[in-house]
Amino acid sequence: MSKFDYIIIALAFFVAAMLSFLCSPLAQKVAEKIGAIDVPKDSRRMHKKPIPRLGGLAIFLGFFISTLVFTFDFINLPIYGMLMGAMVMVALGMADDVLALRASRKFVVQMIAVAFPVACGVRIERFPNFFGDTPYIELPLIWQIVASVIWLLAILNAVNIIDGLDGLACGVSGIMTISSMVILILLEASQAAIIAAALAGACIGFLPYNFNPAKMFMGDTGAMFIGYSLACLSILGLFKAYAVVAFFVPVLLYLLPIYDLLFAAVRRILSGKSPTQGDKSHLHHKLIALGLSQKKAVAVLYGIAALLGLCAVLLTIDDFSKALIIIGAAFVFIMLGAFWIYRREKKLEKEENEE
Repeated sequence: MSKFDYIIIALAFFVAAMLSFLCSPLAQKVAEKIGAIDVPKDSRRMHKKPIPRLGGLAIFLGFFISTLVFTFDFINLPIYGMLMGAMVMVALGMADDVLALRASRKFVVQMIAVAFPVACGVRIERFPNFFGDTPYIELPLIWQIVASVIWLLAILNAVNIIDGLDGLACGVSGIMTISSMVILILLEASQAAIIAAALAGACIGFLPYNFNPAKMFMGDTGAMFIGYSLACLSILGLFKAYAVVAFFVPVLLYLLPIYDLLFAAVRRILSGKSPTQGDKSHLHHKLIALGLSQKKAVAVLYGIAALLGLCAVLLTIDDFSKALIIIGAAFVFIMLGAFWIYRREKKLEKEENEE
């Protein structure tokens, strides 16, 4: 990559951050006018007073304008498809933030949104071949479409599901996007790196309004849009790399929301509930139950996201065996932390029962 590419990436980041920050008060006024207000009506919500929840609109505007400006010279069909799907996703999020749509209706519109990038070529085209002579298996078109749709839907809903504390989903998404941007720069995928920079900047620009105590939430408008954009980015840049090890980089990058999504679905199914039914057993709820404040719980999850991002970067730039050792050490660290949380939670339950 040339010095000019680095300058464009930096400009895309700062312009998106500035636009997101400046558009946030406007988004707040729009939220108040159309009734996109999060009222704390159940125990799952951590805030105590009504808060506007349309910050995702400011994030989208910062990203969209920056992307159009800095990809103008090379914008192509896949990028157009991504942006069209993003507009549908934002419209869906705004409707949900106002009307609280049913999960089935949201899913139908999500399918329409992800159809745009997939139809325009944002597709997972190959899969690692673990048992053959060639490193990859080229997927037939139908399996490209199936794999891409599943990945897009999974990541956009995974990011949405971790949006439960002030600054959590936006900050974790910013960390994941910055890690993606670094990896894309290392892979010399300049076009995807510019888009990643715009998304990272848009997330960072909104954070001052979203830190605890939050002045505004990004709502489903922001959570679904960011999750969708992260999924598209991984297909545009990371899944396109030809090194087999690079195929696992997106999974490692997004492991925190993926973990929460999978365990939430399994937990609800095993308890006889719908996978879409909310509960208070997410990672952030567990940390709060252990006695951590919102800020400390968010800091812990930021740390895990940063650690996973670092492992993903190392997996990209270093030799495979050394990267596996580092990732293994990180995994052990995370598992020890999870075990400590589990033991601490059981101890607190025992103390409550004794009282």
